[in-house]
Amino acid sequence: MFKIRQRNCMLIVTALVLAPCIVILMVMAPELSTEQSLTQRLAECHMRLQYLESMYRARQEDVALLSQYLGQLQAGNGSAASPSPPPPLPVANLLDGLSPEARQLLRNASHAAKGGGWNGTMARGQNIRLPNAYHFLPHLLDDAGSLRPAYLQSKGRTDISIVLGVPTVHREKQSYLLGTLHNLIENMNEEEQNETLIIVYIGETDIEAVQLIARQIETSFEQHVESGLIDIIAPAPSYYPNFERLRITLNDPLERVKWRSKQNLDFAYLMAYAHSKGTFYVQLEDDILTKRQFITTMKKFALIKSALTKPDQPAWFVLDFCQLGFIGKMFKSAELPYLITYFQMFYNDKPVDWLLTYFIESKVCRTDKDQKHCNQEKAKYWQHFRKSLFQHIGTSSSLKGKVQKLKDKQFGSKVPQYYAHTHNPPALVKSNIAPYKNYLLKRAYRGESYFWGLLPQPGDLVQFVFEQPTLLRRYLFRSGNSEHPSDRFYNTTVELLPADTLSENSSVWSNYNTTTDGYLVVGSFDHLGVAEGLLDPKIGAIKELRLHVHSDSENWALLSEIELQELTADGKSEANLAKPRFVAGS
Repeated sequence: MFKIRQRNCMLIVTALVLAPCIVILMVMAPELSTEQSLTQRLAECHMRLQYLESMYRARQEDVALLSQYLGQLQAGNGSAASPSPPPPLPVANLLDGLSPEARQLLRNASHAAKGGGWNGTMARGQNIRLPNAYHFLPHLLDDAGSLRPAYLQSKGRTDISIVLGVPTVHREKQSYLLGTLHNLIENMNEEEQNETLIIVYIGETDIEAVQLIARQIETSFEQHVESGLIDIIAPAPSYYPNFERLRITLNDPLERVKWRSKQNLDFAYLMAYAHSKGTFYVQLEDDILTKRQFITTMKKFALIKSALTKPDQPAWFVLDFCQLGFIGKMFKSAELPYLITYFQMFYNDKPVDWLLTYFIESKVCRTDKDQKHCNQEKAKYWQHFRKSLFQHIGTSSSLKGKVQKLKDKQFGSKVPQYYAHTHNPPALVKSNIAPYKNYLLKRAYRGESYFWGLLPQPGDLVQFVFEQPTLLRRYLFRSGNSEHPSDRFYNTTVELLPADTLSENSSVWSNYNTTTDGYLVVGSFDHLGVAEGLLDPKIGAIKELRLHVHSDSENWALLSEIELQELTADGKSEANLAKPRFVAGS
């Protein structure tokens, strides 16, 4: 009896102690949440302030350059009174350093000066000139337009949160660019798209190659180019030095020295263009995949890290969202000029990812300390996100002969290789494209794998002959996948054979072209390797649907998604409207 009383007393005491604690936690929880939100808002305001300060410094540079220019004009006007005036500075090159707004103001001021003349006297002493891009890249002085883009497609989007830099070049074997852009945009929601700018930098000197890549982007992503989400820029050929005259460094072959030196200059140019566009800048490559809402994840992480930085602690310089190379590295746009200058100084000496490492080490590492201490200090400036947000998918490098098979193990689960649909209507499937190993068409149709066939030839067919005449509402065929993005169907049409003969007066004949053997041509594969569309109900039941190849292909053909949605008697789709399963392997 005594033990029961003792136990009851203990329970009462415990309840009396815990009850106030629970009440306090319930009251404090909203306050803690509010405090965290306010802290992040303060961090965001701090980042915005840094960005605005960098823009203010840019205007200060304009004022300094204008002062030098006006001094030169005064010196020129007074040259008659002075037997040996100081040599003038290169005015054209000086003006190239001005922002477009400042150049317009200068043109207006010069016009007014010519009309009214100059009064008074000015000191003829020249300011000391600090080193700039022309000192590190003297070849830029050979052409007044060396820093003027040879190609620029932009709607002028600026003052946004995150700028994504995507450098690209023409690749001999296979290009991943369109797939990368599609993946980036697909993994942003509308709000993220509105606070993001994607800059595609085309590092080619052949204007025809530049225009070809630009047209592909503008055609495939017309909506996003028009909305201002995508900018396209290419440098003037004179921006690059004579790569044949580079110094051989690190005992590398000349071709490798040329490749990495050009990459350094490409990054510097891209960063310089991006510097004034947004608060944060993220360096990417043209052969990557990412995850859903990666923009929100990166921005939140940056603001949290900024908010948690105490006054007596160093602020982060780079946030790392991928373990490979220079992919997924975030910087504050206000601090990009440091990197740009560093890349210009040492572009001939080291690869770009090495330069980033040495830049951080030169900021924090001491000669009287060991490597362990250096790594600890570097970790304060170079901070890593717990899981990688980007995965490298390319295998063919832009350096001829180089194969790049690196994968980021921190990215998580394998990237889906096919999209499984298990409710396609019963059909006999066949093709005269020879399959590779066990990547059979019938398995792809059942949602068990993907179809992977050897080099398609003109006239090759992929056929789906339905067991019973079938009413179809929609079709979707997706070719290529993350491991083989270029193994797509090119110049291939989607054709179908109605089960019943259509009357001569049917409106279907005016909506679709027909083949010589009586098939209706209802669609074709686009630049991204996708063919999809809705079918006119007036076509009626369908006996067969097929893919018809019209030209040779340099690549194999891979179907990673096959979806045929049936139409019921009441006009609604069948169960295969359900979302597909994303499968990593076959």
